[in-house]
Amino acid sequence: MKPKFSLLYAAIAVLPLGPVFGQSLQDADGPQARESVRQVAIIGAGAAGSSAAYHLHNYSSRYGVSVNITLFEKTGRIGGRTLTVNPFDDPSQRVELGASIFIEKNLILYGALKDFDLTKRDPDEDSDPTLGIWDGDSFVFTINESHSFWWNAAKVIWRYGVMAPRRTQNLMESTIAKFLRLYEEPFFPFRSLTQRTYELGLVDATGVTGEQLLKANSVGDLYAHDIVQASTRVNYASNIARIHGLDTMVSMAPEGAMAVAGGNWQIFEKMVHKSGAGLLLNTSVVSIGLASHDKDTQDRVRYTIEVASSSNSSSSAEKYPLVFDDVVVATPYQFSKIDAGDGVIQHSIDAIPYVQLHVTIFSTPFRFSPAFFGLTDTTAIPGTVLTTLNKDDGPTSGVEGAGKAGFFSISTLRKVQNPKTKKEEYLYKIFSPAAVTPDFLSRLFGVDVPSTFTTATENTDSTESPISWYHPHVFNSYPKALPRVTFQDPIIGPGLYYTSGMESFISTMETNALMGKNVARLILDDILGIYSGGGAGSEDGSVLVADGMQKIVCDRGKTPPADDMLKDL
Repeated sequence: MKPKFSLLYAAIAVLPLGPVFGQSLQDADGPQARESVRQVAIIGAGAAGSSAAYHLHNYSSRYGVSVNITLFEKTGRIGGRTLTVNPFDDPSQRVELGASIFIEKNLILYGALKDFDLTKRDPDEDSDPTLGIWDGDSFVFTINESHSFWWNAAKVIWRYGVMAPRRTQNLMESTIAKFLRLYEEPFFPFRSLTQRTYELGLVDATGVTGEQLLKANSVGDLYAHDIVQASTRVNYASNIARIHGLDTMVSMAPEGAMAVAGGNWQIFEKMVHKSGAGLLLNTSVVSIGLASHDKDTQDRVRYTIEVASSSNSSSSAEKYPLVFDDVVVATPYQFSKIDAGDGVIQHSIDAIPYVQLHVTIFSTPFRFSPAFFGLTDTTAIPGTVLTTLNKDDGPTSGVEGAGKAGFFSISTLRKVQNPKTKKEEYLYKIFSPAAVTPDFLSRLFGVDVPSTFTTATENTDSTESPISWYHPHVFNSYPKALPRVTFQDPIIGPGLYYTSGMESFISTMETNALMGKNVARLILDDILGIYSGGGAGSEDGSVLVADGMQKIVCDRGKTPPADDMLKDL
């Protein structure tokens, strides 16, 4: 049994410098302790926070720097938007609810998979091989992945021609190749994501819509409307006229997808474990303030963090202050409810609109009704249904641009066993802009689904229900990636870092982990007295600090480039 929250912090308060936690206030002026260990707080144990802790530990070990990391997580788990659920409360049937896939060329995630000896699985191994793109009236394109490559290629060419797919592929590869240079010196690390966007030529993709980028590269309208738009809708819940070109290209790059058996969150759990960080779950950071300056360390700014139990973080709750040299805010600030004191945030944080995505996973013995899709033959219905806009829709039609279809995707994940009936059922996953209703499910399956989801239906065994297991979840999943040419910087004050600026650029597990690694490197270089992450500099990774100052060469090991990237669903 875990100790009560108040008892835990009562113990912390009397420690002069714990091996896990930041300093208590009464020890904030102890220069000897401060000089021996750099106290770093990371707020949020999602992909970015876990990666920041892991890579800061690795960097500090490599360079012989003493760093004490404390990780605060307001929920009771690690992984952020990477989480799983268990149909029928059976862990053996676990399914991804959040971020679902990554690929081999994602250096951070795939490297962690190997380093942590986690088991890889094919996320599509048990899913239905048929896929269709539906516009609310009819299927504009269908394909069966169990058929031969040449047969499927012929179907694509017959409808879209040769050049549209080829031009899209070439555009995607060239765009992603530019992005992947962020992993390499001299572009890694970086203090300004905006600067790197211009240096790498990616502003040409972020500054226009996906629709504009495709037109400029002579990709046919039909292919853009059907194939590319179905991809941006399932990946980012956005139409190509409402999402920037970089995210559009990311949506087209999930080839060779994989996942971790048992859940992708295990990567981040392992990162936290390997980092040696002190982990405080169910702990909310209530405020960040300025602590007293230390005259013995050239007036270095230090921060006071107040924390409280997540079950009671109100203004009347008991709060516990701790002091840190560096603070990493690894969660979207606008949702954090953190009160930043005067002078703390010196570079303002943009409040950006996020997509509110409804993810609904459920089990039923029924297959899709042909009538819902305007068909007569059940066998003609694809197991995975992606959607695009109808000819009468605009890019903002319907709820959040879902258009006549009303949802972004429905996938038949696999068969599961109902423990009550001992019969196999179908496990489905729906992405939609609004909550799934009983009326929608009734039409989708051609059976009466009452609001309770428990009433037995006609022509079924009395022990069965139309919906036997049901799990809805709402994510602030990713920003609405409208075109932009400037992005949030990762340094928002001296020793104060922010990771979620990456989200408006590209929002994936991998890119959030990359920003966590970037911040970790910036902290380490600051400890070493190296000003890094400025201009692209030379091929040896050196940077010119300022006019009249010496050129500093960083001896970081070069990260090898990758030639493909992640797209997590």
